[in-house]
Amino acid sequence: MSYILHYTGEYDMNEWDEFDGLFQRMMRPFKDLDNVWDEMRSFGNTQTFGPYYYGYSVTVGPDGKPVVKEYGNLRQGLLPNAEVREPLVDVLVDDKEKVLKVVAEMPGVEKNDIKIEVVGRTIVLDAERGEKKYSTKVPIKHKVDENSIKATYANGILEIRCNLREDPRPQGKKVEVE
Repeated sequence: MSYILHYTGEYDMNEWDEFDGLFQRMMRPFKDLDNVWDEMRSFGNTQTFGPYYYGYSVTVGPDGKPVVKEYGNLRQGLLPNAEVREPLVDVLVDDKEKVLKVVAEMPGVEKNDIKIEVVGRTIVLDAERGEKKYSTKVPIKHKVDENSIKATYANGILEIRCNLREDPRPQGKKVEVE
């Protein structure tokens, strides 16, 4: 990466030193970014370079506390895994309607490319179409009725809906006192 600094006008050396120091501090993160790009290029074939994305999803859990989830194909070391991407996923619970909804962003695939499997309290999502590959495991904290699961896909958004299942309440037994 190249950086060009162009200044027209009059200045004295003290002003220039201040400006140069400020400019150097501003450019420090970008110089570090150069090293990250070089490291990513050396990690794999430059033909498969990018796209890379990383982020956090912040939602409010049922207990009112924030839930922060990582998503993307970069991790803390910023080494790419362009083979398979982790889609952004939100899990929403509607206690009034007793419905659990899982929403996943998976652009670039068709509905026939998506495989959904429910294993215990985990929903496994996989999709592949050409260069686009998605995979994730979504933990579910609630019990769901596996027979009620329905999925729709439109415009890159997968929505999975299922009814919540309540634990059967113990019937109990009336005991006569003798």
